[in-house]
Amino acid sequence: MKELIEYIAKALVDNPDQVKVSEIEGERTSVIELTVAKEDLGKVIGKQGRTARAIRTILSAASTKVKRHSVLEIIE
Repeated sequence: MKELIEYIAKALVDNPDQVKVSEIEGERTSVIELTVAKEDLGKVIGKQGRTARAIRTILSAASTKVKRHSVLEIIE
């Protein structure tokens, strides 16, 4: 899941070298933390959070396939 989020985020931002993704795994749930450059934060979140919601939907579908629950947190 970490690689998926990293791939999507790098495609969206102007500074792909500053994209950092970390994953904290629990028994059934993983928390994926996404950090991008300050000027790219708006591109990852999108208007009214639509881009972030779309990324979370893709993450949810992919994690359902492997029978896990994943949560995306975008760190400012």
